[in-house]
Amino acid sequence: MRWFVRVACLFVVTLIVAPVQSQSPNPDAATAARELVNTMKLADQFKAILPTIFQHLKPAIVQNRPEVGRDFDAMAPILLDKMNGRLGELVDAVVLVYASNFTATELRDLTGFYQIPTGQKFLQKTATVTQQTMLVGQKFGQSAAADAQQQMLEELRKKGHAL
Repeated sequence: MRWFVRVACLFVVTLIVAPVQSQSPNPDAATAARELVNTMKLADQFKAILPTIFQHLKPAIVQNRPEVGRDFDAMAPILLDKMNGRLGELVDAVVLVYASNFTATELRDLTGFYQIPTGQKFLQKTATVTQQTMLVGQKFGQSAAADAQQQMLEELRKKGHAL
């Protein structure tokens, strides 16, 4: 879940701080990329996760101070509205990313995929699958780290280190 919070924070910082870079991708690719981003409903997806991002930010900002928590809760809807008002900037930036990495034909192929039932289901399930994948990855990471730590300690002890 920490990974999700970091990524979410990066998105928030990108929307608040980072200006949209002015690049000139191939116009046909840019048009195809915009169609893909619209088909993917990127702005709607991000709008849906913004409240979660704010809730994950809250403990770090509030730090168990009730008065800050009350003010945070009062300000959050105002800031959410401002962030939602800037989603066009995110869409424009993502269009540039897609147009810079895929040809117009590839982008149209992707759009076609997202327009079929399987593509629509993929879009609907992406948040759930991502969340479940992060949990699985987090559990695996904790287990692998514990195993690696134990093995490292054992190997270092074999070499005579007192740990």
